Amino acid sequence: MGKLFEDTARKFNSYVMPTYNPQMMFVRGENARLWDDDGNEYLDFASGIAVCSLGHCNKRVADAVAEQSRKLVHISNLYMNELMPVLAEKLVTESGMDGKVFFCNSGAEANEGMIKLARKYGNATGRNEIISMDNSFHGRTLATLAATGRKKYRQGFEPDTPGFKQVPFNDIEALKAAVTDKTCAVMLEMVQGEGGVYPADVEYLKAVRALCDEKDILMLCDEVQCGMGRLGTRFAFQKFGVMPDVITMAKAIANGFPMGAVMAAKKVADVLTVGMHASTFGGTPLACAAALAVQEAFDKDGVLENCEKEGEFLRAELTRITGKYPFVKCVRGMGLMIGVVLDRPAGALSTLLLKDKMVTLTAGETVLRLVPPLTITREDSCLAVAKIAAALEKFALEVK
Repeated sequence: MGKLFEDTARKFNSYVMPTYNPQMMFVRGENARLWDDDGNEYLDFASGIAVCSLGHCNKRVADAVAEQSRKLVHISNLYMNELMPVLAEKLVTESGMDGKVFFCNSGAEANEGMIKLARKYGNATGRNEIISMDNSFHGRTLATLAATGRKKYRQGFEPDTPGFKQVPFNDIEALKAAVTDKTCAVMLEMVQGEGGVYPADVEYLKAVRALCDEKDILMLCDEVQCGMGRLGTRFAFQKFGVMPDVITMAKAIANGFPMGAVMAAKKVADVLTVGMHASTFGGTPLACAAALAVQEAFDKDGVLENCEKEGEFLRAELTRITGKYPFVKCVRGMGLMIGVVLDRPAGALSTLLLKDKMVTLTAGETVLRLVPPLTITREDSCLAVAKIAAALEKFALEVK
């Protein structure tokens, strides 16, 4: 690392709360490439944790943000801005949900809003408990932590916010057994991200939908990571053919510009009324301009089709090259949300790849998580496979 990194790290360690421990620094990005402070080029298969789905510095988004930044950035939601309802209409129309949208700034904030909406809906009939899933991840605020089905994230922040309980994912009988006369909602990810790139079974989701209909329980879907094109459809639920009552979006919705959203179906779209919920920076003209550019890319640039094509190619190639390694249990995922599942911690494999100038993630401790830009080229997909193959060879020598 060069002097720029050393100077920045010194200031970081002196003035930034130690909630992160970065060991390197990137200074520039373009499409699926990143450059560090020494000018080294990296292949990015993390996309800022599934955020920059159109690649770094996408021209559509950059131009939209630059143009809007010279026109109007922020006025607060005490006043109308012309782009917010345009974006809301686009999301509702493309989803087929026939509902309404609330805009905020992040995935955790979107999930908080979804939780509040469910509580408000349920409290009208004396119900306020939410059932979520083991190994789920919904955010790091106190309520979203309580909804998260991984205890390690909650340690040290007790007591947990009451009103949540978890059941095993993909187990409809466990869910049925957990429902009581206090249950107002079921909350889940259609593909668990932090929990290990673990997709839901279609029949399970259909059974959840039927149970929610039977009991007048809301079906809440956290699409923060698995949505916005990541599975090859604009919304994750469209991949499974099951319509939720409420979904949340963030991460890729504005390709790196901070934004989140809650979209609710008609029967609950008006539950939160004036003064009940708010977000100072939610749905600013600048954020909406970025998000509309993402939607335009979906419409005009073949992004979703490319996601399907490259996702299928990568899963097939990864399955082929991993078959000879006993420590690789399987390759799973959908679209360009892919997990290479090991029988041991995946951090060392991710580190080997970083040394070979490829950025990846881990999930659920034992899963190498790959979430490249949805615009990834076949050339870059082949390069990624070659780098992973080389890293697996080195990893195999280390684990003998």
